[in-house]
Amino acid sequence: MVNSVTNLGRSGLYDWVVQRLTAVILALYTLFLLGFVIASPDLQFSQWQGLFAQTWMKVFSLAALISLCAHAWVGMWTISTDYLTKSAALRFAFQLVCAGFLFVYLVWGIDILWSV
Repeated sequence: MVNSVTNLGRSGLYDWVVQRLTAVILALYTLFLLGFVIASPDLQFSQWQGLFAQTWMKVFSLAALISLCAHAWVGMWTISTDYLTKSAALRFAFQLVCAGFLFVYLVWGIDILWSV
């Protein structure tokens, strides 16, 4: 087992549960959007904007955005600990860059989502 300060004391079971839970949320979000697009063959921008103007859709989208970031973090952390174990500095730098990108995507997504 790799002991790293960046795993925050998590266990493998915790990571597994996070991956599965976030995958379910992302699948539900994707199926909902796909169903909405299929059910609206003549979809106009005003309908799309109206959907995302509703609070429940913003909350659902926020849950999907947080799930995407959590899912990606667990995946990238797993990749870095499995394949970059030779150099702790390289692994830490990789994890830092990934965390930075995910943080920026999350903040940017929240800004876009709640400014509509």
